[in-house]
Amino acid sequence: MKMDNPIREKSYAFALSIMRVYRQLQGEKKEFILSKQMVRSGTSIGANVEEAIGGQSTKDFLSKMSIAYKEARETHYWLRLLRDSGMLTPEQINPIIADCEELLKLSGSITKTMRQKEAKLIRNNS
Repeated sequence: MKMDNPIREKSYAFALSIMRVYRQLQGEKKEFILSKQMVRSGTSIGANVEEAIGGQSTKDFLSKMSIAYKEARETHYWLRLLRDSGMLTPEQINPIIADCEELLKLSGSITKTMRQKEAKLIRNNS
């Protein structure tokens, strides 16, 4: 993958948003359990995207990108839980949930495309 790409940029910007929400939850709401889970999974998305970009093989790339997808799924869960429990208002959190959904679509699409390419390559070499 090239160094300048949408999922890399979006996952980094998303991690910054997650960190701001984390500070708000810890400072204003004194919420420490869910916010810690959210910040761990939310910042892990970008870290795994970075590792995927530096992957040494297609298998390595797919593994890290799949982990990024799973972390985005987990983060989506925590964000919805924080919203639906009233810890954060829909106005505060819905834009971040939308960003998370975009990361889910991007990482899912990338993973699917790479798996298809890998399968095609295997079929062509058989």
